Amino acid sequence: MSDTDAKLVRMANQIATFFETQPERAEGVARHLNDFWDPRMRTAFGRLLAAGGTGLHPLVLEAAPDIRIPAA
Repeated sequence: MSDTDAKLVRMANQIATFFETQPERAEGVARHLNDFWDPRMRTAFGRLLAAGGTGLHPLVLEAAPDIRIPAA
């Protein structure tokens, strides 16, 4: 895993940790990533998911279908 990938995993997991205590849990994670991560970050995130999502918090994986990954 590259340093950039590790940073994305860490950031996504931090967001998931915050949303664990919120009523909108997975929806909040997806909304946050869609609203605040630029397309390059979401593209890299899509590659992480396609590679199996190793290291991602379960809440991030639950949110994954609602995260808008830009078309290649």
